[in-house]
Amino acid sequence: MADPLPHPLPLSHPALIPAPRRMRGVPSAALYVLDEDTVIEARPGTEGVAHWLRATVGAATSLPLAPADPARPAGPGAGPGAGPGSRIVLGIDAAVGRELGPEGYRLVVDAHAVRVDGGGAAGVFWAAQTLRQLLGPEAFRRAPVTSRRAWTVPPVAVEDAPRFRWRGVLLDVARHFMPKDGVLRYVDLLAAHKLNVLHLHLTDDQGWRVEIERYPRLTETGAWRARTRTGHGASPLWDERPHGGYYTKDDLREIVAYAAGRHVTVVPEIDIPGHSQAAIAAYPELGNTDVIDTTTLSVRDTWGISENVLAPTDTTLAFYENVLAEVLELFPSPFVHIGGDECPKDQWRASPAARARRAAEGLADEDELQGWFVRHFDRWLAGRGRRLIGWDEILEGGLLEGGLSPGAAVSSWRGSAGGVAAARAGHDVVMCPQEQVYLDHRQAPGGDEPVPIGYVRTLEDVYRFEPVPAGLTDAEAGRVLGAQANIWTEVMENQQRVDYQAFPRLAAFAEAVWSDLPPPAVRDYAGFERRMAAAHYARLDALGVDYRPPGGPRPWQRRPGVLGRPIEGAPPIV
Repeated sequence: MADPLPHPLPLSHPALIPAPRRMRGVPSAALYVLDEDTVIEARPGTEGVAHWLRATVGAATSLPLAPADPARPAGPGAGPGAGPGSRIVLGIDAAVGRELGPEGYRLVVDAHAVRVDGGGAAGVFWAAQTLRQLLGPEAFRRAPVTSRRAWTVPPVAVEDAPRFRWRGVLLDVARHFMPKDGVLRYVDLLAAHKLNVLHLHLTDDQGWRVEIERYPRLTETGAWRARTRTGHGASPLWDERPHGGYYTKDDLREIVAYAAGRHVTVVPEIDIPGHSQAAIAAYPELGNTDVIDTTTLSVRDTWGISENVLAPTDTTLAFYENVLAEVLELFPSPFVHIGGDECPKDQWRASPAARARRAAEGLADEDELQGWFVRHFDRWLAGRGRRLIGWDEILEGGLLEGGLSPGAAVSSWRGSAGGVAAARAGHDVVMCPQEQVYLDHRQAPGGDEPVPIGYVRTLEDVYRFEPVPAGLTDAEAGRVLGAQANIWTEVMENQQRVDYQAFPRLAAFAEAVWSDLPPPAVRDYAGFERRMAAAHYARLDALGVDYRPPGGPRPWQRRPGVLGRPIEGAPPIV
């Protein structure tokens, strides 16, 4: 593709989010017209993207976007193999891959055709998402809302590639279960923002959400709680309805396949050894039976951290090996998340069995006992060609010195210190510091913000998030795979509440991890706001997202009287 970016075009037009690396106008070119005669020429490896375009853009425009007839003669200006008329040409170009990587692409629109050259199938798909934005907000609907039979695209050339390869979102379906259709919807929302990892938090004290055939009580008992605290912390309110649900194996296979078709990887999380009360309620022998009567436990109905953690026994290890064996069959992701965070040690300190395990393994204290748990499953996963990833607590207890496998990675949530330590020790890192990218945290100060949690983190704060911590060498910075925004759902009981907390901040996060932005202090936040107002809020409207408006919550989005857990005097972002 010869010099595809010859003429400047302001980045604010046509309001692409996330912002591409380079975008230029195509000189002497009229608007490209998409109409009933437009065909898609899908070259080898791009057939899935062509299918997606027909299913989404085709549905929104009511245009057939038929496959190109390879027998038709080539027309002037339409590229090799292209016939006359409007055409979308999708191809994979090894040269683009070498220059921009497998997720990079070049897209050129002129009066005759849309031409996409991707470094790989993923790059072609992200280019298709850009094309959808160029068509306008109505292209994000599921059926046409206008009778027009022709759609126009401005003549542009775009060259783009992501800054990071891990652009993730954690969706906590353990605290409040999200039905399968809601998860599929979030896969589409991630893909629309060029985010490529869905971290599914499947187990916790408040619920177990994945079918395990060998252990049916995990879902028969562990997937349901009798009631739920409404609000957080000291809230006196309760929802007395039973709450729960789980995904069958076929549900999860469907989610994984659906996500793969949109170049989104689904990473499962099975919590070990803390956050495990739901599992212990289902199988009491997993708990510290020499300390408490675990047969009296039920699935936790309130928030916070449970003292009921897994016992460090051979029975527990074998149980979770069997669980993970079934999980690996469902999730082809290279990474499997094992949690490893917020594990109280009181029961282990009181347990003769835990003290005996410590002595047998030569462990100095309970922190090293937690490290022993993590090391066991790190090696177990590595032996099956997978990589363990866990929260930054997995660095405690001498783990690095004790031998985390080279492939083990860290999710740094307690600020950036865990990520810095892991990177300096040679481990890959996903940055997700709670002070900056926990989307359950409130979006503004004041009483109107529903169920205020944690720090105030505005849309601008998220836009200025920098995933690479200061002070790393180039080699250490290369260990930062990317970043992840976390959506913990203790106070998000339905899709509307999740939408409100996630958007529009997730759009700002997407730009922070995709685009090659300048340092946080000099980023053009005003330009981002203009692009949001010019088009992206309308795209979210078309997608049916119940986002927080820039001026504050709508009356029905407020939750007066429902207590949260605000953190006052939060440190500034640095």
